[in-house]
Amino acid sequence: MSNLGTLAWLFETGGIELCRGPLFDETPPAPPPGARLRDRVEGMLLGLAIGDALGNTSEGLLPGDRRARYGEIRDYLPNRHAEGRRVGLPSDDTQLAFRTLAQLLEDGELLPEHLAERFAAERIFGIGQAVAQFVFNVRAGQPWHRAGPHSAGNGALMRIAPVLLPHLSNPSPALWADTALAAMLTHNDSASTAACLAFVRLLWELLGRDTRPAPEWWLAGYLESARGLELDKPYTPRGGAQRSFFGPLWRYVEVVVPPAWAEGLDVVAAGHRWHSGAYLLETVPSVLYVLMRYGDDPEEAIVRAVNDTRDNDTIAAIVGAAVGALHGRSRLPRRWVENLLGRTAAQDDGQVFRLLDAACERWTTPVG
Repeated sequence: MSNLGTLAWLFETGGIELCRGPLFDETPPAPPPGARLRDRVEGMLLGLAIGDALGNTSEGLLPGDRRARYGEIRDYLPNRHAEGRRVGLPSDDTQLAFRTLAQLLEDGELLPEHLAERFAAERIFGIGQAVAQFVFNVRAGQPWHRAGPHSAGNGALMRIAPVLLPHLSNPSPALWADTALAAMLTHNDSASTAACLAFVRLLWELLGRDTRPAPEWWLAGYLESARGLELDKPYTPRGGAQRSFFGPLWRYVEVVVPPAWAEGLDVVAAGHRWHSGAYLLETVPSVLYVLMRYGDDPEEAIVRAVNDTRDNDTIAAIVGAAVGALHGRSRLPRRWVENLLGRTAAQDDGQVFRLLDAACERWTTPVG
């Protein structure tokens, strides 16, 4: 069965927690050809890996505590897994994103059962609770489409970007089916899968943009997609200024982000309102707010995500993918690229670059 057929079956049987919104009938516009597209694709996936590597050595700290300990982080911190060198190493964000890319390269398309096997086969650094439950379920023999828990964590959103690559040469609604299946693999949750679809749609548009978007574009684009995809499922924040909120993620984003923007809050102050952790009610507002404020400056956008949020490696990875897709590898600081070891496992230096080169040769090189 094709992925389009599998998704239709999951909708019919209630196997996926999602609405079948109008996005699923939309054909993405053709991306630009040639060197420009390659630069954007490289920027997207290197931005993801760089954001993860810059953040993961100080993950989980409140911004004030991080600043007191490290000052302003603008480069890789000394890493005990690399003999104390100031180099970029991965956490689960990079690992799962590039395991996705490896599966796509091996099979030529998304095969969810093969992706599930890859995720469950080897150690994952800093594995989250939902992914750990997914791995347990797969190893216990559950089929891939039943193994993902109903979790609104950010573990699917952080790794979703590579899914769009096989569609660059032949855009079709199959992109959205692949995105939904890849997302629900580990997080079969309405907010998570809708966020993944909305973000992939933003990434696709960014790869083809000739101009930088206005700040409001980030929020409007996310909401346009997500509101037609989420179920009317009630989520509640873990704290902050809207503790009484009860509703879908897209609505929460619509409630909390515009007032912060109107007041001109910095990222730290805005994050205090909704927190900035691994729960999607915290991650998605934080990502969008950083992009609204700093999307024109890829270095500053990633630096602010790293310094000014709590789940900083994942928020910086998602922000990095977005600004990388918009500005390209050529606009990412050279020191970050050169000092990224490119690991996806304990001792495979350069694998990120090898996979990325293979993907660009396959999907961004004009035919004929």
